[in-house]
Amino acid sequence: MTTLPPVRGTLTPHRPLADLTWLRVGGPADWLFQPADEQDLAAFLAGLDPSVPVFPMGVGSNLIVRDGGIRAVVIRLGRGFNGIEVRGERVIAGAAALDAHVARRAAEAGRDLTFLRTIPGSIGGAVRMNAGCYGHYVADFLEEIRIVTRQGEVAVLPASALNLRYRQSELPEGAVVVSATFRAPEGDPAELVARMEDQLAKRDASQPTKDRSAGSTFRNPLGRSSTGKADDTDELKAWKVIDDAGMRGARIGGAQMSEKHSNFLINAGGATAADLENLGEEVRKRVFQHSGITLEWEIMRVGEPTAK
Repeated sequence: MTTLPPVRGTLTPHRPLADLTWLRVGGPADWLFQPADEQDLAAFLAGLDPSVPVFPMGVGSNLIVRDGGIRAVVIRLGRGFNGIEVRGERVIAGAAALDAHVARRAAEAGRDLTFLRTIPGSIGGAVRMNAGCYGHYVADFLEEIRIVTRQGEVAVLPASALNLRYRQSELPEGAVVVSATFRAPEGDPAELVARMEDQLAKRDASQPTKDRSAGSTFRNPLGRSSTGKADDTDELKAWKVIDDAGMRGARIGGAQMSEKHSNFLINAGGATAADLENLGEEVRKRVFQHSGITLEWEIMRVGEPTAK
């Protein structure tokens, strides 16, 4: 068995991950590492056998961990990485800071990152996925990120190095995002707060926010620019092609395509990761049969299907 480097944070073997994901499914990680701070993370990665894979994990809001778990060291950032600071037009957020908290803190300081308010998850995940909402994306505001590489080196990368595009980015293999710097336009705090409240009301009216989901299941097909911005004149909605294929409300085991919004895959009770993934694949099959459109997963799926 591989000997792991000493840490100041918490290193837990065979840690079940289901309770760390919004869908509440998934097997254990070989190891779960929760570093105390950036130095702890860097020293651990520098000393870790290069053959041991690592998987950076946020708050599990856009993730299916398969039932067999993950054969890797899962790295989950916590309190030492959730700071939020506003310096003039710049907002510096730790990777573990929740998107909603960053939006609120920025608004209080008169800076507009309101698009983040209704995006589930943390800043690290938002950067990796070039998260977006209401016509704005991380790519529109991101200036630079700070990472710890798989070799344990700390580096700062400009946003231009990430090749940000629709729901995608390019980061060095095994790198862990530890913070992000945004350039945020000025706005009136009261107006920004009112806008976010309106966004929340619209979200709650149209999405199954009280159910166990992982946000949008599939990417909207077509109509995207290289930065991830949508061209509404040339965009198909995933929910519409799912509806047209008759898959709204479809179920496998405890997994269901939401009746409220058919692009939301939910754990309706007792679902396994296999139930969720199998239902998603059935939706993709039916949509292709009906319209010839191949839906692409937006939810990340990781790990092994069954325990060894």
